[in-house]
Amino acid sequence: MRYSKYLLAPVLAFALAGCSLWDSKEPDYPEQVLYEKATTALDNSLWDESAKWYEKLEARYPFGRYSEQAQLELMYAYYKQGKVAATQAAADRFIRLFPNSDYVDYAYYLRGLTAFEEDQSIIDRFLPTDESRRDAGAAKASYDDFATLVRLYPDSPYAADARNRMVYLRNRLAKYEIHVARFYMKRGAFLAAANRGRYVVENFQESTSVPDGLAMMIAAYTALGSTDLANSAQQVLDLNYPGYEKDVLDDSTVFDRYTLGVFQKGDARPDLPSRVKAGTSLPAQESDASQSSGAKPWYHRATFGIFE
Repeated sequence: MRYSKYLLAPVLAFALAGCSLWDSKEPDYPEQVLYEKATTALDNSLWDESAKWYEKLEARYPFGRYSEQAQLELMYAYYKQGKVAATQAAADRFIRLFPNSDYVDYAYYLRGLTAFEEDQSIIDRFLPTDESRRDAGAAKASYDDFATLVRLYPDSPYAADARNRMVYLRNRLAKYEIHVARFYMKRGAFLAAANRGRYVVENFQESTSVPDGLAMMIAAYTALGSTDLANSAQQVLDLNYPGYEKDVLDDSTVFDRYTLGVFQKGDARPDLPSRVKAGTSLPAQESDASQSSGAKPWYHRATFGIFE
C-alpha cells in the first residue's frame, strides 16, 4: 500500500501533463499577425470575428504600433454588430487615450451616431408615433457629441452630417420639453409648466417648438393669474407667429412629427476614412419623406388619425 502511494504521484503528474498537451492552446501570435487577422475579418464583414481579434490585440499589445488603428476599427466592428454600449465604451476609451489623435472627430461622430440610432425606435419606422413621449436621454447624448464635434472640428468630414442631425435633435429635445410642460399643466403644476415653456423659448430658438413654448407660457401664466406675463408672452407669439392656432394642451395636435429631410434618400452619411478597412460608407438612414410631406399617409385614414 505504501509503494502504491508513491507510484500514484508520478502517474497523476503524467496524466495532468497529458491533459495540457491535449488542450487547444492558442498560439502566441505576434502583433502584426493579430492585426492582419482582424483586418482580414473586417474586410470580409465578419464583424464578430474581427472584434475578437482586435480585442486580443488590444489585450496583448495595449501600447503597440497598431493600438490606435486597432481601437478605431474595433469601434467600427462593434457598431456594425449593433452593440451600443460596446461602441460607446470603445469611443470613450479612444478619446481618453488619444486626445490629440487626428481621428478623435471620428470617435465623437460614431459615438453620437450610435446614440442617435438608439433614440430611433423600430416602431417609428412603421407607425407615426409621438417620439416626444419617450425619454430623451439618448437624444441629448447624441446632440452633445455632435455639438462637440462641430465645435472642436468644424472642418471634419463628419461635421456637415452632424449639423444636419443636430437640427433634428434640437426639435426632438424641444418637443420633449413641451410634452413635460403639458404633463405639469394637467397636474396643476402651472409654474413648472411655465418654466418649461420659457426654457424652450430661450434655449431652442431655432426649433419648431418655440411657438408651443410661448403658448404654454400663456396657458400657465393665465392659470396662475399672472395676467401681465401671459399678455407679454401673447404679444411675442402674435408678433412672431401670427398664424399660430394650436391648442398646446391637446395631445392630438401639439406634437407633429418633423424630420427636416435628414432621412431623405440620397443623404448618405459621409464616407469612412481609409483607416477603417471596411472601405464603405455607413448605411444611409431610411427615407422618412412621407412623414415630412403634407399628404396624409394611408394608415392615417385607416386608423382615423389616432396615431398622429
